[in-house]
Amino acid sequence: MLTGAMVALITPFQDGEIDFRTLDELIDFQLENGIDAIVPCGTTGESPTLSHDEQKKVIERVVKAVGGKVPVIAGAGSNSTAEAIELTAFSKKVGADATLQVCPYYNKPTQEGFYQHFKAIAEEVNLPIVLYNIPGRCGGTGLAPDTIARMAEEIENVVAIKEASGKLDQASEIATRCDITIVSGDDSLTLPIASVGGNGVISVVANIVPADVKAMTDLILAGDLVSARKWHNKLFVLCRNLLGLATNPIPIKAAMAMLNMASEELRLPMVPMDESKKIILKQTLKNYGLL
Repeated sequence: MLTGAMVALITPFQDGEIDFRTLDELIDFQLENGIDAIVPCGTTGESPTLSHDEQKKVIERVVKAVGGKVPVIAGAGSNSTAEAIELTAFSKKVGADATLQVCPYYNKPTQEGFYQHFKAIAEEVNLPIVLYNIPGRCGGTGLAPDTIARMAEEIENVVAIKEASGKLDQASEIATRCDITIVSGDDSLTLPIASVGGNGVISVVANIVPADVKAMTDLILAGDLVSARKWHNKLFVLCRNLLGLATNPIPIKAAMAMLNMASEELRLPMVPMDESKKIILKQTLKNYGLL
C-alpha cells in the first residue's frame, strides 16, 4: 500500500482561500496518470500555514475525491503530540488509509522524546504511520537509525518512513537494522535510495509528471534498476531545480502556474519565486518537453 509513486500534493490557493475546485482537478489528474497514492497536507501542501480546520477540510476532500481508488496518506503531524493525535483521529474518521507524521520541529526532542511522541499517536489511533524524517526542516534534529528500528519493532502501526535526510548512509543503516518500508523524500534520490533498499518516493515532481515518476518506480519495484536509471537521468534536472531553485513548494507552484495547472499563490512567509529563477525554471520545463 505504501510503495511506488506517491504524490506530495500541493494545496492550491485563490485569493487567500483554498481552491477546492482546482484541488479536485489535480486529484483527477493524478488518478488518470496512475499514481499509487496521494499525500495531502505535507510540506508541499503547506500544512504549516493551514489552520487545523483547513487541514481537516483538505484531508476530507481528498479522501472523498479519491474514492478509494488509491491510498490516501494524510499529513497529520505536528510538533504538539496532542494536535498530532487530534489530526490523526480525524484522518481515520474520514477514511484516510494512513498518516504521514513529521518529526516534531522547533522544540527539538531527544530521541526518547521522538519515540514517545510516535508511540502516543499509535496508541491513541489505530492507523498506519509513515514517519517523516526531514532534519533540514526540524532544526537539524532527525530520527536516528536506532530509534527508527526500535519503533519498527515495538510500535505496530509504524510501517514506513519517508527518508528526507539526504544521506544514503542513513537509508542504508535503516535497511540493515529493520524491515520498515523506506521511501525517498527527495525526488533526485529515489533511485539511489532504491539501490540500498528503498521502495518508492513521496514525490514533489509527481505534481506535474506523475506518469514518469510511476514509470521509474514501477521499474524499481520490479528490480530493474538499470532501466530505472534512464528515467532517473531524464527526471534529474527537473527534480533538482524544483527542489533547489527555492524552498519547496515555491518552485513547484511556479511550475504549475506556468503549466496552467494551478495558481502560483502561496501563504506568507512563503513568497513567489524571483523572476531570475523563473527564467531558469521555464527553460527547465521546456527542455523536459512540458512547455
